[in-house]
Amino acid sequence: MSQFTAIFRKISVMGWIAIAVLIAAAVWLCVSLYRPKTKPAELPVVAVEPVTRQDVNIYGEFAGRIRAQQFVEVHARVEGYLQSMKFKEGSYVDKGDLLFTIDPTVYSANAEKARATLEKARAVALKAERDLSRIRPLFAQNAASQLDLDNAVAAYESAKAEVSVAEADLKQATQTLSYTRVTAPTSGYISETGADIGTLVGPGAKSLLATIVKSDTVRIDFSMTALDYLRSKERNVSLGHDDEHRGWNPYVTVTLADGTVYPHRGLLDFASPQVDSKTGTFSVRAEMPNPERALLPGEFTKVKLLMDVRADAIEIPAKSVVVEKGAAFVYVVLPDSFVEKRFIETGPEVGNNMIVERGLNSGENIVTEGYHKLRHGMKVRPVLSDSIR
Repeated sequence: MSQFTAIFRKISVMGWIAIAVLIAAAVWLCVSLYRPKTKPAELPVVAVEPVTRQDVNIYGEFAGRIRAQQFVEVHARVEGYLQSMKFKEGSYVDKGDLLFTIDPTVYSANAEKARATLEKARAVALKAERDLSRIRPLFAQNAASQLDLDNAVAAYESAKAEVSVAEADLKQATQTLSYTRVTAPTSGYISETGADIGTLVGPGAKSLLATIVKSDTVRIDFSMTALDYLRSKERNVSLGHDDEHRGWNPYVTVTLADGTVYPHRGLLDFASPQVDSKTGTFSVRAEMPNPERALLPGEFTKVKLLMDVRADAIEIPAKSVVVEKGAAFVYVVLPDSFVEKRFIETGPEVGNNMIVERGLNSGENIVTEGYHKLRHGMKVRPVLSDSIR
């Protein structure tokens, strides 16, 4: 015990300090080796998309109704019993084709009577003309009185008038007789007959015999609001009128009953000059080819109208736009990967995208996904949207 005491006394103060330093270093080394290492904070990953300029088509969608270009009713113009039908219901007929015949007996007799009356009037006129030609030289020789001449002239003029009347009667009778042969007034597909054979038809009976629908070209009727009209005027677009300074046409497409888009396009050719005060809308019409008869008159359909083409416009995904207190903004990723909260002026929406009027330039990158975790001035790790799809 006395030996340890002696050794302890021999150790100097500096020695004790050195021992303390060594012990502290050993403790620090142990703590450093066994303490868990902290990971550096990771940057938030955001999806970005470059801003580009391009021509953007702006469409409007409306509910429309299809109607035939021509819808002609075939009526019986004379009264009589329906004698025959010369077509197959639902078939295509050409203009001038014979469709029906009405019993012509009475009308044929009237035409023959008118023809005979005309022949009689012509004979009377010929006799009056000869009598006048005999009276005139006698009157010149004072062998006939003025009264005889006047009577001969009057008889001749009256006979000529009778001929004119007879000719008109024959023309009318012949025309009426032709009405017993009912022909197609236009080309198209004919409906089922409206009267059976043997039925009494005509103005005083059943006059509608069939209808003919010309549907190789159809018309699409739909309505637009006064607001649509004002917006088109703001873009210098006159609906229903040709514009030689415009590089595009306001065409329409329609959707069929099975949801597919009809392959042919139609052109807007008419817009009503006034708004219906009851509905606040005005009528618009487009013509569309229908060679395969896929569009049926009377059918309702969805109409998509090209209303404007924005040239060299900036279009961005609508999901990237944040609206806060009436103001719209997007996050722009700067070249150093810091984000900037950029307020923008938005235009019309086009599908899932939105046109930007002011605030963005082409070539900049905007955040399309992950903006909910961002704040202005924050550093991020941008990834192109296409690479994460």
